[in-house]
Amino acid sequence: MKYLHLVSSSLVCIALASCSTEKQITDNSAQSNQTAEATVINLTQVGCQFLEVESKDYQYQPISANDCEKINSETLATRKSEFKSLELKPGKYIFRVQNSNVPYPLGFYLRGEGIKKVSLPKVSGGGLTKGTTKDYEITLTTGKYVFSCPLNPTPDYPIIVN
Repeated sequence: MKYLHLVSSSLVCIALASCSTEKQITDNSAQSNQTAEATVINLTQVGCQFLEVESKDYQYQPISANDCEKINSETLATRKSEFKSLELKPGKYIFRVQNSNVPYPLGFYLRGEGIKKVSLPKVSGGGLTKGTTKDYEITLTTGKYVFSCPLNPTPDYPIIVN
């Protein structure tokens, strides 16, 4: 009888251990899928602009944010008509932003357009020194967004999520 009790206890322990291991494997797998589900959007900042949404690299050579303010006041009307909107589906994104060759620290700011900036998700951050890249993770819902760099400063570039 003692032997039967010992065997049955051992089988229960083995069964519990295998359930626990299976759960852990499932959790790890789900975690990997969540990370893999995020779509990476690469964005390159150069002087006064993001390359991926403008028609060309204007090769501006600002020394400070004030230089970009002046450049934008003189050129934005023409450039804006040639912006390419980013058209995305709702979901999880990583905006991978690079400071390509701007000699001062930059940032990134993505938010809802107009009054929707209050209700739509947003992400921002700074510290992008020359040659560095940072990731900004966000889950976008249906709506219109804009992104920019207030420190460069760049224009507001459109994102449409539907």
